Amino acid sequence: MKSVAIERHDTLGVVVGDVRIGGGAPVVVQSMTNTDTADVASTSDQIAELATAGSELVRITVNNKAAAQAVPLIAERLRQIDVNVPLIGDFHFNGHRLLSEFPACAEALAKYRINPGNVGSGEKRDSQYARMIEIACRYQKPVRIGVNWGSLDKGLVARLMDENARASSPLDAEQMTREVMVRSALESAQRAIEVGLPRDRIVLSCKMSGVQELIAVYRELARRCDYALHLGLTEAGMGSKGIVASSAALAVLLQTGIGDTIRISLTPEPGGARTQEVVVAQELLQSMGIRAFTPMVVACPGCGRTTSTYFQQLAKDVQQHLRSMMPEWRERYPGVASMSVAVMGCVVNGPGESKQANIGISLPGTGESPSAPVYVDGEKAVTLKGDDIADQFIRLLDNYVQEKYH
Repeated sequence: MKSVAIERHDTLGVVVGDVRIGGGAPVVVQSMTNTDTADVASTSDQIAELATAGSELVRITVNNKAAAQAVPLIAERLRQIDVNVPLIGDFHFNGHRLLSEFPACAEALAKYRINPGNVGSGEKRDSQYARMIEIACRYQKPVRIGVNWGSLDKGLVARLMDENARASSPLDAEQMTREVMVRSALESAQRAIEVGLPRDRIVLSCKMSGVQELIAVYRELARRCDYALHLGLTEAGMGSKGIVASSAALAVLLQTGIGDTIRISLTPEPGGARTQEVVVAQELLQSMGIRAFTPMVVACPGCGRTTSTYFQQLAKDVQQHLRSMMPEWRERYPGVASMSVAVMGCVVNGPGESKQANIGISLPGTGESPSAPVYVDGEKAVTLKGDDIADQFIRLLDNYVQEKYH
């Protein structure tokens, strides 16, 4: 699929490790581990899995001393296995102490994530927040100031509610929620600047769990600032619900040029892969034509003409093969991520869709001749027959990649 020209919201560029967020850079995909960070082996392994799947930034929980002590060990283990993904430390409540007591942790992380609603209250909030920003300045680390509607600063909420009550045209409850979110992010960013953090080391996020609320908040945030913006629907949910809700919200914002980095926050299915959230984020961006990560498979949904499930299995096998090969192909074959592959189930749309793809196969439907023509760059190349059509097609696919993108 060809990329599309979407006019992006003009934001400051932020460098995280060797990854650039905002400032016209491509939208960055990130994810987060769900392991106990103190378990160096399991956390490192999951980070490696997420990075291999295509996560360009990975966030880890740093919630206690054991986790803080583990961070530099994780970073070293990743270097040993040649995984270079930047690590983001996620801090709540005690981040000021952990960053102060464990300088090796503060230095090993590429970015800090701070929730201004979870850094204390009153005077403690100001001093503890300032302490974290001071450490970010010392180690020249960018910071994501991540506001979440489930943990807003109570003092800020009370102050803004009082202001609203005195206003000649007060906002309603829904409007007030959005205003509190935006003001929390902007005031926290301004406080960070006053402490000494440069504006081009600040990323903002205002995460909500409702689709329309998230869209409204980010539109307002984008209107009022030029900071790089992280998009994500918090507590999106499990399975199709989480995928649909996240995609609905983020697609609207991305289409209007809002968003510099994204995460799809899915609740994992029991025994499910954590990498699913990376795949969904990539497929969202690629389906919109914003970025290309892996060759996309066009496959028909099936109907009464395709009572055989063979084409369904072939489509699945081809998609899995493409994803498994991408870590190698990405380095060896520039441009292969934009390749399109068609796996069609019958003669109605099969030949036409196959001709539109770089390489496509049109399987016989029910009652049709047991042969499968393959089209390469719009021209019929060969007709496959026999019991090993799947293996034959995958070999043709591999040969096409080697010849086309070498």
